[in-house]
Amino acid sequence: MLLVAVCCRTNLTIWQLAVLFGISPAVVGWIVSRHGPLLTLAPARRKPGRSQVLIVDGTLVPTPDRSLAASSKNYRYSSNLQVLIKGETRLVPAVGRPLPGSRNDCIAFTESGIDDTCGAATALADGGCQGTNTLIPHRRPAGERLPGWKEAHNTAHRRVCARVDRDFARMKNWRILRDCRLKGDSVFWATSSVAHMHNLALSQT
Repeated sequence: MLLVAVCCRTNLTIWQLAVLFGISPAVVGWIVSRHGPLLTLAPARRKPGRSQVLIVDGTLVPTPDRSLAASSKNYRYSSNLQVLIKGETRLVPAVGRPLPGSRNDCIAFTESGIDDTCGAATALADGGCQGTNTLIPHRRPAGERLPGWKEAHNTAHRRVCARVDRDFARMKNWRILRDCRLKGDSVFWATSSVAHMHNLALSQT
């Protein structure tokens, strides 16, 4: 588990990890592929209820796996990972399945399976999730201004949704999410593992 955590934190190559731990590169590869998924988030025992408030947003994770990546707005081949956080505690209960980075959040929200994870809870999202069952900011009609009460709602909405951006900033300190050299399901388990360790760190503060 220590080797997997170091791999996620530093994003060292297999050869560098082999030298660091004094084992062969083949053993490092086996440990990462075998034990990496064990650090992922555990599935929730029950879906969130109506009284809970969740925040969902997507983050781009660069990866060389073209089956899960596409040229994205960060000018790299990336996967779109939908991440769900609890509005009150900022803990991450779930990460969606990876999709090509060119997918819009409104599509990725459904196709990644994160919409089903939300259950009956109120899910907040930015304007990119238009057409989903999430609560998004009021849209301004072309050539018109929003009423004051709608502007106030949007300001409060942005303030709450900013929590997911702060979580992304903390999670991206784990360098594997800046340039994930892993392929296939490893992109998902790397993001989910970082989310799990992010939860552990928040729980101790």
